[in-house]
Amino acid sequence: MEKIRTTVRIAGKDYTIASYDSEEYVNRVAAWVNRRMDELGAATHLPAAQLAVLTAVNAADDMMKSRDEIRRLQAELDELRQKLEAAGNE
Repeated sequence: MEKIRTTVRIAGKDYTIASYDSEEYVNRVAAWVNRRMDELGAATHLPAAQLAVLTAVNAADDMMKSRDEIRRLQAELDELRQKLEAAGNE
């Protein structure tokens, strides 16, 4: 499989991203980053480099919370499966 090169615009600058993901997906990711940088920039008025770091920290926070929620839901699902199996064996 060959990487797809997609040019995106984030914070007024063009970036070419090489990825195995579709161009549509890369554009969605870039649009999200651009939107978050715009939102944080309007609220904080930070220089671009600090704004990029703050955006990355917020994205990592969102990702980690999502992973924690997935683990919690998986544990809940496992518990419900065990209860269902136990009820079926009675």
